[in-house]
Amino acid sequence: MDKYSYIANAHGEYIDQLYESYKNDPASVDESWQKFFEGFEFAELQNAPLLPGDKTTKTSASTSQPALGADASSKEILVRNLIHAYRTRGHLRAKTNPVRERRQHNAYLDPHTLGLSDSDLEKTFEIGNEIGIGKATLQKILDRLKSVYEGHIGFEYMHIREAEIIDWFKNKVEREMQDIPLSLQTKKRILSKLNEAVVFENFLHTKYIGQKRFSLEGGETTIPALDSMINKGADLGIEEVIIGMAHRGRLNVLANTMGKTYEQIFNEFEGQCPPDSTMGGGDVKYHLGFKSKITTPAGKNVSLNLAPNPSHLEAVDPVVIGSTRAKLDYLYNKDKSKIVPILIHGDAALAGQGVVYEVAQMAGLHGYNIGGTIHFVINNQLGFTTDYDDARTSIYSTDVAKVTDSPVLHVNGDDPEAVVRCMELAIEFRQKFQRDIYIDMVCYRRHGHNESDEPKFTQPSLYKKISKHANPREVYNQALIERGDIDAHLAKEMDQQFKQLLQDRLDQVKQNPLPYTLQPFEAQWNTLRLSTKKDFESSPDTSISEDNYNKVAGALTNVPENFKPLRQIDKLLKERQKMFFDNKELNWASAELLAYGSILLDGKKVRISGQDVRRGTFSHRHAVLFDSETNQPYSSLDNMDPTAPKFSIYNSLLSEYAVLGFEVGYSMANPNALTIWEGQFGDFANGAQVMIDQFIASMETKWNKMNGIVMLLPHGYEGQGPEHSSARLERYLQLCAEDNMIITNITSPANFFHALRRQLAWPFRKPLINMSPKSLLRHPKCVSPSDEFLNGHFQEVIDDANVEAGKVKRILFCTGKLYYELLERQQSEKREDVAVVRLEQLHPLPLNQIEAILAKYEGAEVVWVQEEPKNQGAWWYINNHTENIQLSCISREPSATPATGFAKIHAKEQADIIDRSFA
Repeated sequence: MDKYSYIANAHGEYIDQLYESYKNDPASVDESWQKFFEGFEFAELQNAPLLPGDKTTKTSASTSQPALGADASSKEILVRNLIHAYRTRGHLRAKTNPVRERRQHNAYLDPHTLGLSDSDLEKTFEIGNEIGIGKATLQKILDRLKSVYEGHIGFEYMHIREAEIIDWFKNKVEREMQDIPLSLQTKKRILSKLNEAVVFENFLHTKYIGQKRFSLEGGETTIPALDSMINKGADLGIEEVIIGMAHRGRLNVLANTMGKTYEQIFNEFEGQCPPDSTMGGGDVKYHLGFKSKITTPAGKNVSLNLAPNPSHLEAVDPVVIGSTRAKLDYLYNKDKSKIVPILIHGDAALAGQGVVYEVAQMAGLHGYNIGGTIHFVINNQLGFTTDYDDARTSIYSTDVAKVTDSPVLHVNGDDPEAVVRCMELAIEFRQKFQRDIYIDMVCYRRHGHNESDEPKFTQPSLYKKISKHANPREVYNQALIERGDIDAHLAKEMDQQFKQLLQDRLDQVKQNPLPYTLQPFEAQWNTLRLSTKKDFESSPDTSISEDNYNKVAGALTNVPENFKPLRQIDKLLKERQKMFFDNKELNWASAELLAYGSILLDGKKVRISGQDVRRGTFSHRHAVLFDSETNQPYSSLDNMDPTAPKFSIYNSLLSEYAVLGFEVGYSMANPNALTIWEGQFGDFANGAQVMIDQFIASMETKWNKMNGIVMLLPHGYEGQGPEHSSARLERYLQLCAEDNMIITNITSPANFFHALRRQLAWPFRKPLINMSPKSLLRHPKCVSPSDEFLNGHFQEVIDDANVEAGKVKRILFCTGKLYYELLERQQSEKREDVAVVRLEQLHPLPLNQIEAILAKYEGAEVVWVQEEPKNQGAWWYINNHTENIQLSCISREPSATPATGFAKIHAKEQADIIDRSFA
């Protein structure tokens, strides 16, 4: 802690209070504050401004002179203000742009504006000790400040509220980074990695003219940057790195960071496609993921995992964070120092995509914290054709970092040594403080958005400069030669040898194309396999033992003696007791909690997140109870068995996109966890449509990645209007093909129980999209006897047990809560001629089971009944997949919205559907 830190870290109101005490009695405050207030009053007397831009002085700051014999401490304060100004705003003067002039910002760093004059330049100040140069003249202090803060790195850390972090940064950037030179060995490794990056891009550019690869050219320093961070991280205890990035530079990262062989990449350029026997339609080469293990120069082993991603920029961010959290939970015993995520951003996407902000807000939340993310920005100053001044309002694309008090390092991409220092500083910071940090590497894009695009149409001046600008390797080569670190021969030899290596590998691939191989599943997935059609003909046994039933029920019906529940919760506990042990009929919430508890007792993890999930949107779940006096939470399912995993249920931030993405990533990384995202209402899930389309529905086909994510989407028409009625069942069904997802609309608590347990009982993993009930949560007939949990399995179709087949003239096929309305009419009118059959699983469609049921009712009319408008719901899907069944449809009229906003119209429409069903 420096001797003037009391000024920087004090609160304004506190200083005011101290000053009042000082005026009454100077001895009443600490000696350091006495000196401060003496200087303050002296500066005020002399009209010297203490703040930049102060216009209240009577005399020009450049000409005003302190009175003869003035206390020197006042000048110390002014120099201290200068140091503070550089620390706070010096980044605005840093030379970080390799191809453009720095935009001019008034940084208020002129000593004159801070009350200092030219005559002070040769005066000596004690405060030089604070920046590591000892007692020094103002000129030397100024030179040091310019060297630190106006060089190729711009530091932003003074906005952070913790004094410990600020002091740590001061020491690192003002002392260690200035005084400890890079070794020759490090410089040669930087050059080697830079050479690989540049030559690889040039090689692809000449060999595969016109093919899209979204090159890294202009930002090749990314490769030595990642190399240095991984190596330094391994020295600091990191065992795994998970990387998320877009398409720009991805092939280079795959080859020169991840260790994907050049032969494999050339094979893809040569057009080697998977044989028909492999699953999936695949994806373009610059979207593919990859995993590997590398050994650092220090002999440390590190696992690398590059997540697959779609073209939707930044969509992979929450997925990477979720995967990191999953591995923290089950692989690294929650030790955040063992695994680190790196998110590689483009500047335009970082500033423009809202999911970036959502992910930033997750950083410190209990349910989502992973101990800090390294954000590396390949800031090529363009978004396709859009210049940065059209891409954001903020000064920097990284200004979102301020939301989480995260430091930012802006660095010139043409100075690889500065970039490497930033990366090493970043990983040190992350490991020590477990917080996000941003590295903004300012560079350029050599070509257009892709290699066939012409950038001069929109940035002719910029690209005139870029066309004449040497690449980062050439710039660094020259710097090393001029400093005498290497000779020109070494650089030339590196270049030639690597070119020859690439040519040899390409020749091998052309002569002997490699067979297409899918990457093997990670170890934790090795016991699983891909699904087959036969798997969906029936469901596995998912019943539980009576002993486990009693364990879960006992935990759900009891609280500790000193726990004081609310009156309503006390009533709930008594109702649970009655359901589990007396009536032995479980409602929806009890069946759901029984499923979770039984899975935990099986030794598997259960994780649920979403808005209000602990209580439940409809006040039904109460998975976590709160003491009415202390507000302390109590999780019943954490108190069943000390050997069972803990129940992880988290109320999320008010986000759909990032939170669902996080859970998708979690499920991708841990196949032995039941991972659930619940929408507050199913209607809001389309806020996460990118996750649904690009990941959940398609990842197995595109990337050979299984995923068992569960989406619980409250759905059903109860007169709540167009925004609280429909989870858009039709959209999920439209996405269904190749048995890619399980779509259910379940009517029985026991069947829901079995559906949840089936997710982990299968020898494969599939996403489950369930249209969850609302009114059924408290419907008196929506209960299941306890023996349905102790026996059986999920039922894809449930026949009508209330009718005799020979009397039936009409079969009503339906799904979801409409069943109970149809059942009520059937029972009240004693309609033995109408059977009501429930389709509990819509995809994969259990066609064999449907046809077997229909065969019982020979000659009966078959009608599909739904409460959604005819152009929505399941009708179009059902009609297209039942070609051999003559079907008609009863529904609402086609509509542009899911439901009416008028209660009377809703009631009339609902009654009409029921009336027509029994007409």
